[in-house]
Amino acid sequence: MVSGGVSPPPADHVTVLYFLANDPDREVREGARKAFANIAENDLCRAVSSPDLHPSVLNAVARLFYRFRHLAELLAAHPNCDIETRIFLEGKGVVVPPADEHALSPDAEEVESTEEVFEETDEPVDEESEAFKSKYQLAQTMGVAEKIKIAQTGDKEWRMILIKDSNKLVSGTVIRNPRITESEVLAISKSAIQNDEIIRVICANKEWVKNYQIRKALVENNKTPLPTSLRLLATLGEKDLAQMAKSKNISSVLSTQAKKLVMAKKKDR
Repeated sequence: MVSGGVSPPPADHVTVLYFLANDPDREVREGARKAFANIAENDLCRAVSSPDLHPSVLNAVARLFYRFRHLAELLAAHPNCDIETRIFLEGKGVVVPPADEHALSPDAEEVESTEEVFEETDEPVDEESEAFKSKYQLAQTMGVAEKIKIAQTGDKEWRMILIKDSNKLVSGTVIRNPRITESEVLAISKSAIQNDEIIRVICANKEWVKNYQIRKALVENNKTPLPTSLRLLATLGEKDLAQMAKSKNISSVLSTQAKKLVMAKKKDR
């Protein structure tokens, strides 16, 4: 699922599987959940020894593998173990170190199914959220092969992160992700993207260029090939053409052509 070349450290491997287990693609999601459920106890213990493991990942490990007593004790003592996980573990008879501010209760609901452990959400991306920051930090440690696999089918958060990746194979894969939305394509078209291939893929997509705002953004993006920009320029409205005719942020060839188009439109009135 997330292999490729050198095996990642256990903590990274478990974290990647956790996030892929929430992927919108059913095949990717189910494959990751199966792989997650089959991680060896020794590998889990090594993963949990990392002080940086995210609380959500710890919670998932706890709910699926609490029967491994040594592992459960490591989880309970982990500095990132949150109150929900601590309550769950204590309810399973695990000795949980006392928390500073929270009284623990043994009434934790038992959850053993991967379908219940991994829950999908359809909320807008919050770049300040711990989950987003965790993915961003994880991306900094991942190899190119792992990034490409996630770029192919990853969710919006992963796409937002990997479209900016310095490796053009990674960022170029994101734009071909079948789940990418027009709003994301528009944002990419407006950005100072460094990968020329991404702009070429957008320009070649007939459905995307039907969107007026995307066409306008492509004309204004200096990465768009000039012949394509000239073709798209001719489809814009007079107001936008007038603005581009005065703009110093686009090619002089485009601004000159915009002036000609504005004059032609006025003659046709």
